Amino acid sequence: MMQIRLATAADTASIVSITNAAFAVETFLDGTRTDETRLAEMLRKGCFLVAADGVGQIVASVYIERRGTRGYFGMLAVDPSQQGKGLGRMMVEAVENYCRKQGCNAMDIAVLSLRPELPPYYRKLGYIEKGTEEFHPSRPLKAGVECHCIVMSKTL
Repeated sequence: MMQIRLATAADTASIVSITNAAFAVETFLDGTRTDETRLAEMLRKGCFLVAADGVGQIVASVYIERRGTRGYFGMLAVDPSQQGKGLGRMMVEAVENYCRKQGCNAMDIAVLSLRPELPPYYRKLGYIEKGTEEFHPSRPLKAGVECHCIVMSKTL
């Protein structure tokens, strides 16, 4: 049984660890996806939801930011050993419910063009492409790599 809750400061190390493990497939970036400093910066603008298993171990996390009447989520991460069990979908549903309660009427996510498997996944969850925007990586892109964000949205 999973418990989804708002993250606390005590969850920071777990969020960093799960995020870096889940995003290890992004070999086009130098270094890891996040660290405690970047997480602290993100927490100044938004919050994280985490999913904890029956023994309290965090197995998934997602960042949420309210932008007026729109919610934004990003950095959805599921522990690689737990992937394929529906946790990603569960976390997206939790984000949407959280944002509805905050008065949001739509959700946005920006997926990387170098992750072609992501738009079809989010389309299944009701998101549609709305445009593109520049990618501002937390770590440098490897030499010769170009990337942009695909903005996807869903009405709540």
